[in-house]
Amino acid sequence: MADVESFTLDHTAVRAPYVRLIAVERGPRGDAISNFDVRFVQPNEGEIPTAGLHTIEHLLASLLRDHLDGVIDISPFGCRTGFHLITWGEPGVADVVAGVRASLAAIAEDVTWDDVPGVDAVSCGNYRDHSLHSAREWSKHILAQGISLDAFTRVGV
Repeated sequence: MADVESFTLDHTAVRAPYVRLIAVERGPRGDAISNFDVRFVQPNEGEIPTAGLHTIEHLLASLLRDHLDGVIDISPFGCRTGFHLITWGEPGVADVVAGVRASLAAIAEDVTWDDVPGVDAVSCGNYRDHSLHSAREWSKHILAQGISLDAFTRVGV
């Protein structure tokens, strides 16, 4: 089997919340695709409840595109401690952090249930498993801790 970077990361050494550039891949025409670890919860010490994580996922999929060019996808980790963010190009970690902060601030303060995309049976595979209340509370909690520009040392929070 191929090695997967996230399974070689020492999850006991990181200090969440943070954003970490995992890798930049180049396509056959030279196009860059960047993969980021957007970690909200300290691994093995907690996790975001599924319904709140699901709502944060749906909102970040839309809100983050308003703050960061080139977003391809943002998908939650199975461990529920954060997300993989895949982008075209090579945005800087500081730019990703700024976009994530702005998106979480909107979730924490501005978003209403009517703003949450994809919460019906037609547009979501598990539409009953959402919680805007949980998404708000977790967004506030993450913002209060500050999002580091470095995974191993609290920088720029």
